[in-house]
Amino acid sequence: MQKKNHDIYCNCCGKKIMTDNYQEREDYLDLVKEWGYFSRNKDGQVHHFILCESCYDKLTGSFVLPVSVKEQTELL
Repeated sequence: MQKKNHDIYCNCCGKKIMTDNYQEREDYLDLVKEWGYFSRNKDGQVHHFILCESCYDKLTGSFVLPVSVKEQTELL
């Protein structure tokens, strides 16, 4: 059975992220945030965005407090 390919784009830079089964693949951040009652003006909204690794690096590189990183010994 052949798996269907779908186009995924970085919301920040618009780059197409390679997800084809037969080509080189790229990893990306896929984030979903469900806003609750304590948000300023997003109560009940669900936000979804995707960042390529380069945009993730640029974003997290601008953080005042760095991202916590732990190494995994097994990758699935």
